[in-house]
Amino acid sequence: MSQDAVGIETCNLEKSFDDIRAVDGITFSVDRGELFGFLGPNGAGKTTTINILTGLARPDSGTVCIAGINCTHNAKAAQHLIGVVPDESNLYPELTGYENLCFCAALYGMRKRERQERARQILGVFGLDQAANRLFGGYSKGMKRKLTIAAGIIHSPEILFLDEPTSGIDVASARQIRRIIADLNHAGTTVFLTTHYIEEAERLCNRIAFVVRGRIVANDSVENLLQPVMERHIVRISISSVPQDLHQSLCSAFPELEFTLEERFQIRVESDREIRVGSLVRFLEEQGAEVSEARRLRPSLEDVFVRVTGIEGDAMRKEKEKKGGSG
Repeated sequence: MSQDAVGIETCNLEKSFDDIRAVDGITFSVDRGELFGFLGPNGAGKTTTINILTGLARPDSGTVCIAGINCTHNAKAAQHLIGVVPDESNLYPELTGYENLCFCAALYGMRKRERQERARQILGVFGLDQAANRLFGGYSKGMKRKLTIAAGIIHSPEILFLDEPTSGIDVASARQIRRIIADLNHAGTTVFLTTHYIEEAERLCNRIAFVVRGRIVANDSVENLLQPVMERHIVRISISSVPQDLHQSLCSAFPELEFTLEERFQIRVESDREIRVGSLVRFLEEQGAEVSEARRLRPSLEDVFVRVTGIEGDAMRKEKEKKGGSG
C-alpha cells in the first residue's frame, strides 16, 4: 500500500503513568477514507491513544504518522489536516453556539466571512439553527455534544478523531450524531472513533480494533470478526422468576447447551447446533418458571468481543448506564 493511501499509522506505541501501562505496544494503521473503531471498556487506553495521535500527549516510545507526516517528535506537523472531538466538551459556556464555532474557525486561520458562513451552515446541518444565539452553557447535553462535534469539523478536516461521541446523551441525539458521522465518512473523511458501545461500533465502522489493558487483542473488518460466531445458535428466554438452582438444573438436563442467567430474569442459551426451544420452555415451566418470551438472536459483535476479551457485554452496558448511556 502506498503511503498516500494511509491516513493514520502507529508503531509500537507505549505510554505509562507512574506504574500504570496505559498504552502497551499498540500498532495499527487506518486507510484514508476508512471509518475505524477503537473499542474497549473504560480504562482500556482508548483516550490515551487518541491523545497521543492528536498531539495532546507524547508517547514514551513508538511512532505516529498522520497522512504520511511523521508526528512523533512534532505533534503539530499535521494539525491542519485533523479535527478532534474530545470526550468532554472544550467549548466556552459564556459564548453562544455561533460565537464558539466562529472562534474555533479563527484558530484554524479561516477568514472572517468564510468562518461566519461555515458556522451558519454547520449549525443548520446539526439542527442547531434556533440555538445559534443562545449561550453554550445553557445547551442540553445532546446539543452540547453536537456543537462540540461541529467545532471539530468546522475546517473540513481530512481526518476526524472522535472520542466517545455519543456517550451520556439522549437516544435521538445519539442517532443524529451517528448519521452525521456516517455522512462525513461517505463524503471521504477518515474517521477514528473510540467507543465502548459495541452496537455503535458494529453499525458504523468498516474495521474495528478491540483494546484491553492498553493492548490491541483483535483488529479486523466487522465481517471477518463476526465470521467465527455466525454458525452459533442463540436463544434468549424471558421468565417471570428464577427458581432455586435453575442454572444447575438446566446444565444437567441439557448438557449440550450453554446457559447464562442474565439480568431482568432472562436466560441466554447458546449452541453450535439447532436449539429445540419447545423442550426448553416445557422444562422451565416444569421447574415453576413462567415463560413470557423465547426469541432467537442473530450473533453480534458483542459475542465476538466476549470471546476475544473475556469481558461480558453486561459490564460494557453498565459503564454505559453510569455515563447516562444513549442506546
